[in-house]
Amino acid sequence: MYELKFGQNTIGREKDNNIVVTDPSLSRHHAKITVTDDTVIIEDLNSRNNTFINGTKIERYELKDEDLIHCGHVIFKFVSYFDVGEAASGDDDNLGLSIVKRLSPNDNQVAIQDLLNQSGVENPGSVLMLRQKNAEQRAVDKLKILLEVSKQLSSPEETDILLEKILDLLFKIVRVDRAIILLVNEETGQLEQKAAKRRAGIPKDDHFYSKKIAHFVCKNGDAILTADARTDNRFHGSESIVMQSIHASMCVPMKPREKVIGVLYADNLSMTNVYSQEDLEFLTALVNQAAIAIENAQLYKKMQAEAVMRAKLESFFPIAVSKKLKEEGNLEIVDTEVTALFCDITGFTEMSSRMSPRQVIEMLNEYFKVMVEDIVFEYEGTLEKYIGDALLAVWGAPYQQPDDADRALRAAIAMQWAVSRLNVQWIKQRNLEIQIHIGLNTGKVAAGNIGSPRLIQYATIGDTTNVTSRICSAANAAEILISQTTLNKLSDRTLPMEKLPPVSVKGKDRPLQLYRVLWERIKPPGIDRSQTTSPFLE
Repeated sequence: MYELKFGQNTIGREKDNNIVVTDPSLSRHHAKITVTDDTVIIEDLNSRNNTFINGTKIERYELKDEDLIHCGHVIFKFVSYFDVGEAASGDDDNLGLSIVKRLSPNDNQVAIQDLLNQSGVENPGSVLMLRQKNAEQRAVDKLKILLEVSKQLSSPEETDILLEKILDLLFKIVRVDRAIILLVNEETGQLEQKAAKRRAGIPKDDHFYSKKIAHFVCKNGDAILTADARTDNRFHGSESIVMQSIHASMCVPMKPREKVIGVLYADNLSMTNVYSQEDLEFLTALVNQAAIAIENAQLYKKMQAEAVMRAKLESFFPIAVSKKLKEEGNLEIVDTEVTALFCDITGFTEMSSRMSPRQVIEMLNEYFKVMVEDIVFEYEGTLEKYIGDALLAVWGAPYQQPDDADRALRAAIAMQWAVSRLNVQWIKQRNLEIQIHIGLNTGKVAAGNIGSPRLIQYATIGDTTNVTSRICSAANAAEILISQTTLNKLSDRTLPMEKLPPVSVKGKDRPLQLYRVLWERIKPPGIDRSQTTSPFLE
């Protein structure tokens, strides 16, 4: 029994975990359980065999009393209880305890072979290889076997491996000569052979099944049993039945819900009337378990593929935009106020002429990684676009915060310091040194998805962003210039600045009042950027 501490608790094989279980089915760091005043949350840590709660795979889950936690082959039970005796003593710290109790999977596990007839003596009237002959006991044993089969097929696996496991279980439980699994191709709607198995001594033949029987079952969705397929009027004229000398056969639809996803076909080559109604009913129940497992495996594979594709698509959107899309599904155009930041590399055209195109791209990728991922996103800004070597980011869309202008300015300061650090590396690695100039402006824009229905881009439109670009152009190398509207929005007025004479910019009849931020006199931002209103003054 393990008592969970307040805060984070980890489960895994490594000794640095709070709960250490040296079972090879666990990952080194398998799952994390976080205990707070109100909740107990378990999260899977990208484990190899995944984490399941009450048989369902989870990424993140709020634990409830009596929940069963499967980590690989190891099972825990979560227990949360109230200790009345300790409550009476006045010890407030121990009023409620969260406990994870380890259960042995072997306590409730049924060994299928213990229920089967190992003597080789056949049971008349059925090909189920059950040890018991009493009807009531056989019914109980069949339920036990089906439960154990569902457990063995519950872990998501590659479809090919899963199908082989299904056939292995079938041959262990039912006396058949040959069996095959056919799945429906979603694109063509046709049955396709996916896995086959035969008893030892039976010649290999990949096309031994009756197509007529298989298609009949797939179309009608009902299991069928034939005492002698050669004399069954339903399949009169089937060449495969005649050629294969098929006597007794069973064919069961794989139907996890309303739709048939395939069929399992099994036959006997030498004996007629070998399969009974009991056999067909059991095989139907067994195949239902298999169908659910197959569908789960297919869905899991689709989810993995969709997750990869979604990750690729989301890389084209800023983090804030992706979050908003998940919340609303669509981004309507709204009127809002933003602080825009325009950043450009000084003398980029002349500098890039001395470099190969590949060198330019490699340099820009490294530069933008720092500017955007390490700075814009850290200060919760939205990257709107790259324009060659320049970038435009905004604060206030699609989410507004009261300190948007402060965040934007601190991001600009962080950018200048980051370029200083990059230059130290680049002088050694590339014999290259750059400078950037930045402009900031605050005002009204229209923000939302702009473009054609098939190709959209989140953008802010209005005079505010146009003026921001002009302010950036007015800035010299290694300068940060901000507008009067941005200054008015700053909560921190202690930052060192220099008021400039009015500056005329293209597209504006009247000169702009701008301010130069003396960022060199401000300490570089530290790792903790959560204190959004604290200055970096020395």
